[in-house]
Amino acid sequence: MKLPVMRLMSTLLAALSLLGGQVQAATAGAQKAPPQTASAQSAHAMTPADLDAFFASLMNYAIARDDIAGAVLVVVKDGKIVFQHGYGFSDLAKRKPVIPDQTMFRPGSTSKLFTWTAVMQLVQAGKIDLDADVNQYLDFKINEPLGKITMRNLMTHTPGWEDVARDTLVAKVSDLYPLRDYLIKRQPPQIYKPGTTIAYSNYGAALAGYIVQRVSGMPYDDYIEKNIFKPLGMMHSTFRQPLPANLAPFMAVGYRQASNDKPLPFELVVPVPAGAASSTGVDMAHFMLAYLNGGTYNGYSMLKPGTIAQMWTRQIEPGQGTTLNGFDLGFYQEDRNGQSVVSHAGDLVGFHSDLHLMPNAHLGIFMSFNSPGKAGAVETVRTQVFRQFLDRYFPYTPKQLPSVPVATAKADARRVSGYYTSSRQIQRAISFVYVLGQTQVTTRPDGTTIEVSMLKDPAGNPLRWREVGPLYYQVVNGQSFLKFNTDGNGNVVSWTSSEFIPVEIGLRVDGMRTLGSVKILLLGTVVVFVLSLLIRLGAWIARRRLGLKLNLSRNEQWIHLVARLGVILFIVTLLGWVTVLSGEDSILSGSIVWKMQVLYTLGVLTLIGMLGVIAETVLRVARGPGGWLVRSGEILVGLAALYVFWFFLAFGMVNFVTNF
Repeated sequence: MKLPVMRLMSTLLAALSLLGGQVQAATAGAQKAPPQTASAQSAHAMTPADLDAFFASLMNYAIARDDIAGAVLVVVKDGKIVFQHGYGFSDLAKRKPVIPDQTMFRPGSTSKLFTWTAVMQLVQAGKIDLDADVNQYLDFKINEPLGKITMRNLMTHTPGWEDVARDTLVAKVSDLYPLRDYLIKRQPPQIYKPGTTIAYSNYGAALAGYIVQRVSGMPYDDYIEKNIFKPLGMMHSTFRQPLPANLAPFMAVGYRQASNDKPLPFELVVPVPAGAASSTGVDMAHFMLAYLNGGTYNGYSMLKPGTIAQMWTRQIEPGQGTTLNGFDLGFYQEDRNGQSVVSHAGDLVGFHSDLHLMPNAHLGIFMSFNSPGKAGAVETVRTQVFRQFLDRYFPYTPKQLPSVPVATAKADARRVSGYYTSSRQIQRAISFVYVLGQTQVTTRPDGTTIEVSMLKDPAGNPLRWREVGPLYYQVVNGQSFLKFNTDGNGNVVSWTSSEFIPVEIGLRVDGMRTLGSVKILLLGTVVVFVLSLLIRLGAWIARRRLGLKLNLSRNEQWIHLVARLGVILFIVTLLGWVTVLSGEDSILSGSIVWKMQVLYTLGVLTLIGMLGVIAETVLRVARGPGGWLVRSGEILVGLAALYVFWFFLAFGMVNFVTNF
């Protein structure tokens, strides 16, 4: 559950990822990222003592600086646990330390790896076909208007679905309801053709878990315990909610920040297979060891080596004509420092985790934190901990590719500049927030390099990118790459980068739907309306003092009243949406629904008011009073009303959709 105004959008996307263009499969002639060469600096010996000193300097500093309550970190290599350590506290009030083999954390979406493991157990048993329509395994129907959905689509997050937010988390145990009911009730529409576009889907993982349940004939929780947890010796791991009585005392408490030590309640996940696991660092080490040891650990064969090899094979490439990190089966690729890396991250509101496996190095690392820290700092912390770990033990020297000719670079920089939105989105409801979160690609003053607003260094400075191939960019003084994809007519339609995990891509936005246009037009509309209200208020005061009356017919009086109310309702409704959508917890739980219904109703009333504004504009321009200056002002007010009409319809602010 990756739980990737701009801050509002990042908060929402983080929340929706709870429980982390056109996408083409890589071809034989794909342009590959350059191989990494050995650094002049030799790698440090990965001894327990060196690991302890290295992580102590990073983790203790990070949790103190960024106001994080606690963390656990384990490293496995060559068939054994070589490092395990707890940092900070699992319970601030009781000052309980984190104990790696006892303290339970919530791995969020990393839980999906257990679901995908269960799926592949049934695949190798011949009970699930990765390329069969998922409907053949269900007792209800999944709608597929844009194409057949397969288990392979679910495992690569390419079924084409709109995202689902409602009921991801609920507040009380009594609010939990059966997985089958959730899947029927919250089924999303297809917005992309299956297999074409990566758009992370908790719903898809939940559906896969239900298929495991159906095919195995066992409740999902029971299946995971019997076929993964118990045989691997993961005795402090469960998907059950609330926690069983024998495990509850080991659960770490979640917090937003350590300094604000008010504990968060145990987070209840309705789509259980997508992110409801609880586990210790050492238990997760057992799981990693099983994968790294050809599927076998503790004398138990969890998966066959061939099945694991299949899972770690690239299925979809989001960077057209490149070998940028893509999706395997269930794992995403995170290759770095010349190392093959398969990973999965996960987030709830309180817990944030990363699991990385390096098959060629026979190594795995798992870390989990029990608070996001100050301003969500844990996102940067966990990324930098892993990258600095790689730099210390697997050093590298990135090879800088030659730049393309200056004229080409300048032309392409102009070509790719603009606004992009996430492929992972809810189009029917709350779509306004995705406008606020659009990524902007801009050309730097030199005309040849570009910046991408969401791609920054740890200090928050924009990364600079230089073109090294057709619409293919390398970060200056680094190893990450960025690719812009085109359609059949050569139009830029999407982008992706190895700088972030490949759970979504950026889709090109043009015209009035871009953030740039919205900021100008929406702000202009607000200014015009506020000025019109102030002018009319001033005129009313003047008439009162002079004892004059506004000479309007009865119908004109009604139009005037409706217009003024419409302007006020527009401002109230707009502020209402911004306020409501800033609370990610309510978005996930569904408590936002009644607020949305109120705002939808206000939206309809606003549009009625805009009709009044337009009617009044027509009358005043046609009949006066006032000269050309007054009439020009009235035309501006009328155009603002037309924009509001378009805006509310374009961004679903009157569609009454609450199943999202």
